[in-house]
Amino acid sequence: MEQIEAGSAGRPVNGMRAVHPGEILREDFLLPLGMSASTLARALKVSISSVDDIVNEQRPVTAELALRLARYFGGGAESWMNLQQTYDLKVARRAHERRIEAEITPRAAEEPNR
Repeated sequence: MEQIEAGSAGRPVNGMRAVHPGEILREDFLLPLGMSASTLARALKVSISSVDDIVNEQRPVTAELALRLARYFGGGAESWMNLQQTYDLKVARRAHERRIEAEITPRAAEEPNR
Protein backbone atom coordinates (compact mmCIF):
# COMPACT_ATOMS: atom_id res chain seq x y z
CA MET A 1 0.00 0.00 0.00
CA GLU A 2 1.25 3.46 -0.89
CA GLN A 3 2.27 5.72 1.98
CA ILE A 4 0.91 9.26 1.84
CA GLU A 5 2.86 12.12 3.38
CA ALA A 6 1.09 15.36 4.10
CA GLY A 7 2.89 18.37 2.75
CA SER A 8 2.14 21.92 3.74
CA ALA A 9 -1.54 22.76 3.81
CA GLY A 10 -2.27 19.02 3.67
CA ARG A 11 -0.98 18.59 0.11
CA PRO A 12 0.52 15.16 -0.58
CA VAL A 13 4.24 15.45 -1.29
CA ASN A 14 4.04 12.74 -3.93
CA GLY A 15 2.65 9.79 -2.04
CA MET A 16 5.99 8.07 -1.61
CA ARG A 17 8.35 7.85 1.33
CA ALA A 18 11.86 9.24 1.02
CA VAL A 19 14.09 6.48 -0.37
CA HIS A 20 17.81 6.84 0.27
CA PRO A 21 20.03 5.82 -2.69
CA GLY A 22 21.77 3.42 -0.30
CA GLU A 23 18.56 1.42 -0.04
CA ILE A 24 18.44 1.13 -3.85
CA LEU A 25 22.10 0.13 -3.94
CA ARG A 26 21.57 -2.50 -1.24
CA GLU A 27 18.21 -3.92 -2.37
CA ASP A 28 18.51 -3.69 -6.16
CA PHE A 29 22.21 -4.30 -6.69
CA LEU A 30 24.13 -5.83 -3.78
CA LEU A 31 21.59 -8.34 -2.46
CA PRO A 32 20.60 -9.79 -5.87
CA LEU A 33 24.28 -10.12 -6.78
CA GLY A 34 25.23 -11.59 -3.41
CA MET A 35 27.83 -8.83 -3.14
CA SER A 36 29.07 -7.26 0.08
CA ALA A 37 29.70 -3.56 0.61
CA SER A 38 33.41 -4.30 1.03
CA THR A 39 33.57 -6.15 -2.31
CA LEU A 40 31.87 -3.23 -4.02
CA ALA A 41 34.18 -0.74 -2.30
CA ARG A 42 37.24 -2.60 -3.60
CA ALA A 43 35.78 -2.68 -7.12
CA LEU A 44 35.04 1.06 -6.99
CA LYS A 45 38.45 1.87 -5.46
CA VAL A 46 36.87 3.69 -2.49
CA SER A 47 36.94 3.11 1.25
CA ILE A 48 34.85 0.32 2.69
CA SER A 49 33.43 2.72 5.28
CA SER A 50 32.10 5.07 2.59
CA VAL A 51 30.16 2.31 0.80
CA ASP A 52 29.07 0.79 4.10
CA ASP A 53 27.77 4.18 5.28
CA ILE A 54 25.83 4.68 2.03
CA VAL A 55 24.34 1.19 2.12
CA ASN A 56 23.30 1.85 5.73
CA GLU A 57 21.78 5.18 4.64
CA GLN A 58 24.16 7.25 6.77
CA ARG A 59 26.01 9.11 3.99
CA PRO A 60 24.90 10.72 0.72
CA VAL A 61 25.97 9.57 -2.72
CA THR A 62 28.49 12.13 -4.00
CA ALA A 63 29.00 13.07 -7.63
CA GLU A 64 32.29 11.16 -7.70
CA LEU A 65 30.72 8.03 -6.26
CA ALA A 66 27.83 8.35 -8.73
CA LEU A 67 30.39 8.30 -11.55
CA ARG A 68 32.04 5.21 -10.07
CA LEU A 69 28.71 3.39 -9.58
CA ALA A 70 27.66 4.21 -13.15
CA ARG A 71 30.97 2.97 -14.52
CA TYR A 72 30.76 -0.27 -12.55
CA PHE A 73 27.06 -1.15 -12.90
CA GLY A 74 26.30 0.70 -16.13
CA GLY A 75 23.72 3.40 -16.59
CA GLY A 76 24.20 7.05 -15.88
CA ALA A 77 25.68 8.89 -12.94
CA GLU A 78 22.71 11.24 -13.23
CA SER A 79 20.41 8.46 -12.03
CA TRP A 80 22.33 8.15 -8.76
CA MET A 81 22.44 11.92 -8.33
CA ASN A 82 18.70 12.20 -9.03
CA LEU A 83 18.00 9.59 -6.35
CA GLN A 84 20.09 11.57 -3.86
CA GLN A 85 18.50 14.90 -4.78
CA THR A 86 14.97 13.47 -4.52
CA TYR A 87 15.79 12.00 -1.11
CA ASP A 88 17.35 15.24 0.16
CA LEU A 89 14.35 17.33 -0.94
CA LYS A 90 11.81 14.98 0.66
CA VAL A 91 13.72 15.02 3.93
CA ALA A 92 14.06 18.82 3.81
CA ARG A 93 10.37 19.27 3.04
CA ARG A 94 9.39 17.09 5.95
CA ALA A 95 11.71 18.97 8.30
CA HIS A 96 11.38 22.57 7.12
CA GLU A 97 8.57 23.27 4.65
CA ARG A 98 5.85 24.33 7.10
CA ARG A 99 8.20 26.66 8.98
CA ILE A 100 9.49 28.19 5.73
CA GLU A 101 5.96 28.73 4.45
CA ALA A 102 5.04 30.45 7.72
CA GLU A 103 8.16 32.66 7.66
CA ILE A 104 8.30 33.70 4.00
CA THR A 105 5.66 35.53 1.99
CA PRO A 106 5.89 34.80 -1.74
CA ARG A 107 6.88 37.73 -3.92
CA ALA A 108 3.88 39.06 -5.83
CA ALA A 109 4.03 38.90 -9.60
CA GLU A 110 4.49 42.29 -11.22
CA GLU A 111 2.46 43.66 -14.08
CA PRO A 112 4.46 43.64 -17.32
CA ASN A 113 5.54 47.08 -18.60
CA ARG A 114 3.42 48.23 -21.49
